[in-house]
Amino acid sequence: MHVQEWLDTVPAAAVYAVVGLVIGLESLGIPLPGEIILVSAALLSSQHGGVDPVILGACASAGAVIGDSIGYAIGRKGGRPLLAWLGRKFPKHFSEGHIATAERSFQKWGMWAVFFGRFVALLRIFAGPLAGVLHMPYWKFLIANVLGGIVWAGGTTAVIYYVGVVAESWLKRFSWLGLVAAVLIGLISMLVVKRKAGKARSEAQAVTAGEPSAP
Repeated sequence: MHVQEWLDTVPAAAVYAVVGLVIGLESLGIPLPGEIILVSAALLSSQHGGVDPVILGACASAGAVIGDSIGYAIGRKGGRPLLAWLGRKFPKHFSEGHIATAERSFQKWGMWAVFFGRFVALLRIFAGPLAGVLHMPYWKFLIANVLGGIVWAGGTTAVIYYVGVVAESWLKRFSWLGLVAAVLIGLISMLVVKRKAGKARSEAQAVTAGEPSAP
């Protein structure tokens, strides 16, 4: 069943809960389609009087901030062994190359990597746990986490809601286009990260191959 059609069959409170939960779990480090759920719910709110876009945006923002914070705490406690375990469980998302790419972003941009990572599908999964593993000061992480969560979740909800209201006459067709656009954005960002991850992995292998063997 279409995601928006399924959301339309449940009460408004359940829509808020599902959006907050899915985005929270994704931010925590579990690969889930948080952006697709948010876009679908925002489109639903533009044509369904029972779903308040303000409450929806608030729940999405809360899920993003809380999920990232839990991910940070888990990463700080679990350390590198946690990344190794995630690599075994989710090799497509937590491969050594992906982790290396994300780690270089954190080392270069610091707290801004947390903020802007919210807008990139794969980095949304990495941000919290990796910031904890790298022992980023919590106050820096919290500022970037709160601002990024509100701007991404609240902004996405507002934009999709108002576009849905303006385009009410062709909303059914746009709901599919919105989902396709969200999927394409996710795929493009994934391909970019995978390409950078492969480059980082190749560089790491080259460095390892150039090191002299231990006597």
